[in-house]
Amino acid sequence: MAFVMSFLSSSFSVPTKRCRYDVFLSFRGEDTRNNFVDHLYSALIQKGIHAFRDDKALDKGKRISPELLKAIEESRFVVVVFSKNYAHSTWCLDELVKIMECQNQVGQKVFPVFYHVDPSHVRGQKGDFDIAFQGHEKMFRGELNKVNNWRKALVAASDLSGWHVSVDNG
Repeated sequence: MAFVMSFLSSSFSVPTKRCRYDVFLSFRGEDTRNNFVDHLYSALIQKGIHAFRDDKALDKGKRISPELLKAIEESRFVVVVFSKNYAHSTWCLDELVKIMECQNQVGQKVFPVFYHVDPSHVRGQKGDFDIAFQGHEKMFRGELNKVNNWRKALVAASDLSGWHVSVDNG
């Protein structure tokens, strides 16, 4: 986490457009909310970095809220924390599509963190990511364009330079 903090802190000297948030945190709550993301969010706040973290429990099947989309648009940086169950959440995937659109359209800076997942599994949708997409393809049979957009967003985000946080087995 120190590596993320030091990079973000050093990046704030670069002048950019006025944004409502310095950092938007994208994450799968059940995997990271009560550990990595809580620590990262607290560290950002302690450094005086205005961070957005959605604290609401998200109902399955609900659409991503307009307020959340606006928070993404109004953030200078985005940290996407990919975890084991990230791709199981259609909410996270919709959020990621919006994040990558903002990166492409307005040059928003996106930084991936691979939290106990292999970056190649995210990029190639292997392992837990493959299992998630098998389910999505069944559930969204008539909306395969949506599923393909999720896949493209995962590939684009995982191609960015970021950080790999892995389990220390030593």
